[in-house]
Amino acid sequence: MQRKKTKTFKVKKGGIEKSKRYSIEDALQLVLESSYEKFDPSLELHIRTGIDPRKGDQIVRGSVVLPHASGKTKKIAVFAEGDKAKEALGAGVDIVGGQEMIEQIKQTGKADFDIAIATPDMMKSLASVARILGPRGLMPSPKNNTVTANVRSAIEEVKKGRLDFKNDTGGTVHITIGKKSLGNEKLLANYSACMEALRKVRPSTVKGAYIRTISLSSTMGPGIFVQP
Repeated sequence: MQRKKTKTFKVKKGGIEKSKRYSIEDALQLVLESSYEKFDPSLELHIRTGIDPRKGDQIVRGSVVLPHASGKTKKIAVFAEGDKAKEALGAGVDIVGGQEMIEQIKQTGKADFDIAIATPDMMKSLASVARILGPRGLMPSPKNNTVTANVRSAIEEVKKGRLDFKNDTGGTVHITIGKKSLGNEKLLANYSACMEALRKVRPSTVKGAYIRTISLSSTMGPGIFVQP
């Protein structure tokens, strides 16, 4: 049964050509104008790539420090012990723990945080909860600087607006570039930073077009195609 489109949805769609690929400036303006949420919505990029996600050498994974904070506060957990745990607490992190925190995750299957940072010596113990953290995108990795001895620096990067991204099972990458309230100029700067970071991690084995389509939308608004 086809869901009946609401009047609000029809208004949002007005003036947007479904198949047209807009410049990022025009697309952003249309998204902001067609966003009628009563809260401050996020603006999301959905980039369909030309990778084969079934191949391990074509995984897209990376991180970007946004020039302007995305507006979403992340709850950070640091797996560390001794002086490094004290360093994390001094940097204002939300959760710090070592083996006892790993055991708690193992027993409950719960991970009440948005991003995890770990010192290298904790990785052997963290392997026991990889099946819990991995599918949620919470497993620390050297590739996105979440496995490091420089705990304070990693925490500061996250607080400044660092985002980690990875393709989904269909080969699409989803990135939130910020809240509507940031305004055009700051959102454009965040968009440029995200696209630059995405292009830098292009797998060398990808043949043909790497970025196939780019769609921009607000949290509940229609998607608008952007020129690659």
